[in-house]
Amino acid sequence: MAAQNDQDKSMGTKSLVPIIGPGHTFASVNDKISAIVLLRGTSFGWVVGFGIAFMIFMMMLMSISYLLFRGVGIWGINNRVDWGFDIINFVWWIGIGHAGTLISAILLLLHQKWRTSINRFAEAMTLFAVACAGLFPVLHLGRPWYAYFLFPYPNTLGMYFPQFRSPLEWDVFAVSTYASVSLVFWYVGLIPDLATLRDRAKSWIPKTIYGIFSLGWRGSARHWHRYETIYLLLAGLSTPLVLSVHSIISFDFSVSLLPGWHATFFPPYFVAGAVFAGFAMVMTLAIPVRWVYGLEDFITDKHLENMGKITLVTGNIVFYSYLMELFYGWYSANEYEQFMVHNRLFGPYGYMLWALYFCNGVMPQFLWSKKIRTNSIWLFVISMFISVGMWLERYVIIVVSLHRTFLPSAWGTYSGTFWDWSLYIGTMGFFLTLLFLFIRLLPMISISEMQMLLPEAQVPHKEEAHEA
Repeated sequence: MAAQNDQDKSMGTKSLVPIIGPGHTFASVNDKISAIVLLRGTSFGWVVGFGIAFMIFMMMLMSISYLLFRGVGIWGINNRVDWGFDIINFVWWIGIGHAGTLISAILLLLHQKWRTSINRFAEAMTLFAVACAGLFPVLHLGRPWYAYFLFPYPNTLGMYFPQFRSPLEWDVFAVSTYASVSLVFWYVGLIPDLATLRDRAKSWIPKTIYGIFSLGWRGSARHWHRYETIYLLLAGLSTPLVLSVHSIISFDFSVSLLPGWHATFFPPYFVAGAVFAGFAMVMTLAIPVRWVYGLEDFITDKHLENMGKITLVTGNIVFYSYLMELFYGWYSANEYEQFMVHNRLFGPYGYMLWALYFCNGVMPQFLWSKKIRTNSIWLFVISMFISVGMWLERYVIIVVSLHRTFLPSAWGTYSGTFWDWSLYIGTMGFFLTLLFLFIRLLPMISISEMQMLLPEAQVPHKEEAHEA
């Protein structure tokens, strides 16, 4: 029986090999991950990357400053297309932020241990993407200093109150709730690692800062019990947000009567698209980070393959939704819906729709091959195509549906101006700036959760301990 137990343990160890590289100990995991953060010198490559990202971020600040000075007239929006890059980029950034909650919450509840190496990175990506997304609706107001009207607040006469029947108001509560819960979930998961950095810090400044935010963590049984309880509760609370946030954002379109927007399948379609875009961005960022910092033992081919599988599944759901849009437009026998389909396919923006089909429909089909799912270069290229395709999807849904109305005399065209593009590219710099700071100041991979994957961390069952 003891021999059988040894065999079971060896089999368990082998099953862990694809998730974490062999030969690691508690100390080696601790040293490898903590060495990346501020406890040691800053590499020249990080300084160059951060400098480029920060300069692009400055372009965003310049664009916002000029926008506040001149107004939204500097954008390409007009009387016909009054939703342009601002709402396109808002929906695109919110979609990117969905993978973090899915990886952290849903995969945790499903006991998927492979999430451990990428959950911290994805959670941070979620927060930074939501921060970028939140800028656009506020700036789209034209007078962002009145943004507080979106929130219910006490006033003496009771004259001002948000219009809760508007889906735009639903967005405010959905996105703010999503950002708040994601931030708390991310911070709670950081507490054990902040204590590790506190104990390893040499200088009193990082020791003090990490000590404050680690909340007196000592790793006692009581601390671990409370930590695991609240972490599980937050995971359960975050799970409905994956479905609710982008469903509510889809209501911005589906509750209208505009051809191309008035569709009942938009909520599941938008949710699948958000997860699709989010995992593509996770791979886009994780693959270079994995290569630069030599994290192949922690972000293994198994992780890449699993992310490729989820990308393939959600990509097929999204492509099926594209086909259903065409089918519903034809099957409805509504001349306006049929014109919308024809205009998308062969109108002035038809090339964007075909490029969208190629990026989001054709490219993910390569992921049926395991060789491609485990090839980091192929995954990186495919994920880049998907990110572009998801932006084109938002462009087609918003601009192509708006630029043709029921009256031909009111038809118009739309194109982004220099300031549209500079603000959009600037938010990418903002996102990368936050990402570089996160990599340098906080552990991008959970130290405590990675240590739990080691064979020596596996506690035998009571029956096994009794038989031994």
